[in-house]
Amino acid sequence: MATELGPTPVKGPASGGTPVHHGPKGVGEDNKILSQGKWATWLLAPTIIALGIVIVYPIISAIVMSFQKDAGLDPATGLFTAGGPAGIQNYVNWLGQQCAAPGGGTVACPPGTLGGQFWSATGTTFLFTVITVTFETILGFWMAMIMARTFKGRGLVRAAVLVPWAIPTAVTAQLWLFIFAFEGIANKLFNASILWTGSEWPAKWAVIIADTWKTTPFMALLILAGLQMIPADVYEAAKVDGATAWQRFRLITLPLVKPALMVAILFRTLDALRMFDLPYILTGGANNTTTLSILVINQIRQGFNSAAALSTITFIIIFLVAFIFVRFLGANVVEQSGATGKGKK
Repeated sequence: MATELGPTPVKGPASGGTPVHHGPKGVGEDNKILSQGKWATWLLAPTIIALGIVIVYPIISAIVMSFQKDAGLDPATGLFTAGGPAGIQNYVNWLGQQCAAPGGGTVACPPGTLGGQFWSATGTTFLFTVITVTFETILGFWMAMIMARTFKGRGLVRAAVLVPWAIPTAVTAQLWLFIFAFEGIANKLFNASILWTGSEWPAKWAVIIADTWKTTPFMALLILAGLQMIPADVYEAAKVDGATAWQRFRLITLPLVKPALMVAILFRTLDALRMFDLPYILTGGANNTTTLSILVINQIRQGFNSAAALSTITFIIIFLVAFIFVRFLGANVVEQSGATGKGKK
């Protein structure tokens, strides 16, 4: 037998009186959310304005300067020129390693000049980045695995590991300069006579070793944060199922720590691409250890506009590397997280 459903009666108060009619709940909640959004906008506005002044304005200013000529003597006439529009000539000169010719126009930059070091500096920058980030990731993962365990004195070990990262880079470079001196600890320890900062590959390895020593704790700290997010129950269940230590590492640790690992590698890669103070203090950029940042600083002394073009090229390179990390490596992490969430549902 079907039962007819009528309108829901309005309930009156228990003690009698006029019945209470409740308005729609969504209206008040929407007004509250709108009010909170306005407050958030006003609170964030000072920070956004400050970031615009500190970050956006210098970038736009550098881009505008990069399309201007540097003031100086005109090679063709010998007269002083105040600069003026240059179009994309500054970019063409850097990418093609072209320098101004005495009779006008451009010619290939002689070896040893700043204009002739662009591609070698780019290669050196990427060489330092690839090798140092690889070493720091491996050593940082190993250190994070140790610090994630429970043992006596773990807090002391964690604090001691962070000491190299806490030391200013200029102090670190000077410290390793003493170590790599001809009569320094490195040669004494290995009973060798290597001019660490006097030839190309020893100088490059000196920079790589010093940078790895300083920044590995940063990688270890970020990876450790990812390891601590993994539930211990997952490892216990794997042990009950008979999984070996290698299987637990490959099938549990690596997939679950991948988001934190990718973030650590991204941050460290972007930082390594901007490397300046460590090689500058250790070698002064000599023996083919000049990075893009060192090249920019050296070019500033000869012309701001040309240096602005080089800094813009460096910015674009770093941006493209970051885009590749976020678009390809980051997208895979998001897809895996979404697939995991759907599987749980």
